Amino acid sequence: MEKAIDIAQNSGTDLPVGAVIVKNGEIIAAFHNEKEKTQDVTAHAEILCIRQASKVLSNWRLTGCDLYVTLEPCPMCLWAIIQSRIENLYFGSYDSLYGAISTMPEIIKNTGSKLNYKGGIMELENNKILNDYFAAIREK
Repeated sequence: MEKAIDIAQNSGTDLPVGAVIVKNGEIIAAFHNEKEKTQDVTAHAEILCIRQASKVLSNWRLTGCDLYVTLEPCPMCLWAIIQSRIENLYFGSYDSLYGAISTMPEIIKNTGSKLNYKGGIMELENNKILNDYFAAIREK
């Protein structure tokens, strides 16, 4: 999670969300959000990581992989996580507005996914990054 936080802090004008995919203890993908940078609505940190990890492994099935992300995934990202067969999802801040697990907790069970997840990891640190980002925007 510490690596994901470091990545989030370098997101420039994008929402500071960082994500890292790990397989066998090795980071195989790491990204921050790039939606503003690329003008691509799908350029969330999780999606970019999944794309990179798939290239590294030459396989869209990311079995045996863990995803660490600083913010609870949105529905688009959670669906990609489920489809890619990532085994474990660890996230920092909860998102009561857009977070798929907070707003649609049945999605994992209803899909038959074997995804394990745990939220609230280093939550205070992740919340501070997001709060600082939004405070800076309000100041402008």
